[in-house]
Amino acid sequence: MIQRLGAAAVGLAVLLPAVIFGGELAVDVVVPLAAAVCVAEYAAMAFPADRVAKGLFVGLGCIAVHAATLYLGLAWWGPASMLVTLAAFVFVTFRPGETLEPAAGDVARLVLGVGWITMLTTLCLLRRLDHGLAWCFLVLAVSWLGDTGGYFAGKYLGSHPMYPKVSPKKTWEGAFGGVIFATVGTWVVSRVGLPELSFVVVLIAGPTLCVAGIVGDLSESLLKRSFGVKDSGWIMPGHGGLLDRIDSVLFVAPLVWVLAQVVST
Repeated sequence: MIQRLGAAAVGLAVLLPAVIFGGELAVDVVVPLAAAVCVAEYAAMAFPADRVAKGLFVGLGCIAVHAATLYLGLAWWGPASMLVTLAAFVFVTFRPGETLEPAAGDVARLVLGVGWITMLTTLCLLRRLDHGLAWCFLVLAVSWLGDTGGYFAGKYLGSHPMYPKVSPKKTWEGAFGGVIFATVGTWVVSRVGLPELSFVVVLIAGPTLCVAGIVGDLSESLLKRSFGVKDSGWIMPGHGGLLDRIDSVLFVAPLVWVLAQVVST
């Protein structure tokens, strides 16, 4: 527990000042660096026998989608993603390996890696909005408070497993505690920096975003079990890899972007 809190404190001490005082540039630097770590972790899990070449493909695909979305406009996300999918087919077709049976799975894993990790690009898009800092804080508040509330509620009150086949330690009591913490966090962020979020919107958005984060966590656990690994990496003591820590962020950030578009219309 102390190790978990220590790692989280170090992460916050580095990340929060950069996000607060560094403006858009800081987020534009932090997100690609985080994505690079995530690519390395994903390649090690998904392609243990060929992590360099296929990890390089995932990394280049992430760069292409990220750059097209951020610097050419959101409308380019679709075309860039389609080109990455086509490139994955070409890559595996001309580099199939010794047997052909894994080819379909390799294509799927390449495309999945790019699509999953480039959801981080949403944080850069959010930072560019009016009240962009507050929108980014909303993502972090929901993700981290939901995880914290879920941990403590599950530890001290949990008795009904949620999805033991995928995540044996997750309980319904923990999920309820996470929803409460995340909703309170959403309300605090709305009062401090997002006045366009009414109390009714907070009561809807808080639980919805928290549930998305829980699904993101379960999805990563499912992938890890499918890949036969316990943690995505070792970079964060007490947490495993970076993907283990931001799996909920990857699901929450796109929904916060949608929420921002809805309340701004």
